[in-house]
Amino acid sequence: MSVNIICMKWGDKYGPDYVNKLYNMVSKNLTKKFRFICFTENEKGLNNRIETFPLPSIKMPKNKPERGWRKLSILQKDLNGLKGTCLFLDLDIVIVDNIDPIFELSGEFLIAFDKRKKKSSIGNSSVFRFEAGAHHDIYENFNNNSSTILSIFRNEQAYLSDMIVKKGIFQYWPEGWCPSFKYHCVPNFPLNYFLTPKIPMGAKIILFHGLPEPTEAAEGKSGKWYRYIKKSPWINEHWLIS
Repeated sequence: MSVNIICMKWGDKYGPDYVNKLYNMVSKNLTKKFRFICFTENEKGLNNRIETFPLPSIKMPKNKPERGWRKLSILQKDLNGLKGTCLFLDLDIVIVDNIDPIFELSGEFLIAFDKRKKKSSIGNSSVFRFEAGAHHDIYENFNNNSSTILSIFRNEQAYLSDMIVKKGIFQYWPEGWCPSFKYHCVPNFPLNYFLTPKIPMGAKIILFHGLPEPTEAAEGKSGKWYRYIKKSPWINEHWLIS
């Protein structure tokens, strides 16, 4: 049975190369039959093997930035006829190993662990798996109460996690599957000045939240004046595959 890989691209932060490289990494690391779908307002430059659809609608209060909140729109019911198991992936991740087990693990909703929120049940929405249409109520609730929700929750992953927790189906990926580049790959001070960031044992998908972006990390640029990292050539081998 085919599975669905979903990503979104809007605005000018990420170009089509991010989507194409994500498609290449999925093709390299997933043996299951899959559909690769990108929701975007601009399909120019995308690999013709990538299915494209217009960005799904979402009701944001006026003068409020969409940021990650737009991700909630893929939860809506009857989304372009989408059916079955879906894996949402952010564009700035790096897949470093086979991801078949991500679809074989039992559970109704699985999401990456966010180390920054280790004392609470808030996942990192860079990588989450769900069944198409199963959580349209979360999307509809946001559309009907977006102003209130934005006053309570800092971002979409906090709101999404809270709603899934209330359903009693919140589940993290196994520890180590989706590590953070900043927190798990970069050696602690002062070793970061001497040792190259490494892929943690058992990792499948490396998360890049905030800075640096993968291209910056590959060149040894942390994006912060107070944080030093050495070059990570392995990123080019995975994220920048041709």
